[in-house]
Amino acid sequence: MFAVGTSPAILLSCLLAVGHIGRPSVAFAPVGLSKSNAAVSSLKMVAYSDPGAVKDYQDFLSSGQQEITLKEDGPSVVLVSPSEAGLEFHELNPIAQALLHMGQGDDVILTPYQELPAMLGEGEYATSEYPIYITLPPTEILPFLQHLDEAYSERTEDFVFFSGGLQFGNIEEVLKENGYCRDSMTQVLISGMQVDENGITDKSVQIGTTDMGIEKWANECSACGKWNGAIAKRLERNQVRCSVDFYRDWRRKMWERNVLDAIFNLIGAVREEPTTLQDVANYYEQEVSDMIWEITGTLRAWKAVTLLYGFEERLLEAAETIPQECTLVEDRFPYIWGNKVFLASPKVLEYLHYAQSQFGYIPSVELPPMKESSDLSTVLRQGNLRADGKV
Repeated sequence: MFAVGTSPAILLSCLLAVGHIGRPSVAFAPVGLSKSNAAVSSLKMVAYSDPGAVKDYQDFLSSGQQEITLKEDGPSVVLVSPSEAGLEFHELNPIAQALLHMGQGDDVILTPYQELPAMLGEGEYATSEYPIYITLPPTEILPFLQHLDEAYSERTEDFVFFSGGLQFGNIEEVLKENGYCRDSMTQVLISGMQVDENGITDKSVQIGTTDMGIEKWANECSACGKWNGAIAKRLERNQVRCSVDFYRDWRRKMWERNVLDAIFNLIGAVREEPTTLQDVANYYEQEVSDMIWEITGTLRAWKAVTLLYGFEERLLEAAETIPQECTLVEDRFPYIWGNKVFLASPKVLEYLHYAQSQFGYIPSVELPPMKESSDLSTVLRQGNLRADGKV
């Protein structure tokens, strides 16, 4: 795992961080940037007691390479929903606008049923190999993958999928069922970037250093797979930190963010007063801790995933920077809370039933029955006084 640096910022209007999913309010046009040289970064491995991570490192050493060469950012296809066909730039979904604005002015916007270009770019930069950034909402990913035409079927190694936040959630189940969860597949955890009316903001948080003097970070964007370097360079030019990881470590980070999106929103949503993710981190830390540690067990049982060391500190530090109000979004339920990892947790299930019966969230979702009766309403009434005096 190694980090990519930063460079000058640009502005864009939309929202990717946890919170409401809305349209941008200000339009920006793509900007042209000069071509950059291919990125070459030294490999900095973090020691884990995980045989998978060790195997990744052994495979790298056996390749004979001295350092990892990242693909450079260049002409790309940005795939948008069919419902966005013909829209103006400022009407496209937030991530599509962000990608286009952060690009170099030579990207192409397509819908899933438009023909892929044989070549992108001009002159010496013309290429037949390019990333295909899939900005479809998670509800449209499965239909897209199940109805690929021949041109797209031949280019699956160039697909780039996004995860993180309420906009994209966790699409691992969808990708796995269709054979897209593999080491070479490019996936991007994008929730470390917040984009709103104030522009693009890097939401990563430095939380100290290790004993060896290496900086520790929480809530950073992360990329894995074939085009990890290209998307990392696109983000770094706009002062958004993005680590480049092997798939196994990327997957741990993705699940860590899913835990934040699911647990902090759930705990905050069952309060009588509007509660933000910041509030949950500051005033309900014990509830968070109890639920998260229960989740680590179900995560190991259902997904054979162990979160990286220090996950609790990173989650709390990240949530303290997110002022969005906690909520449960019904059409995102399968991608945030609907996984067996969460539904197998008695605490999560208890809170979900309470949110549904007492607050009217997710009315159409059929939750698994609780094994024991709940006294959560009594507990919450007694423990709902926050440290700031609000009930």
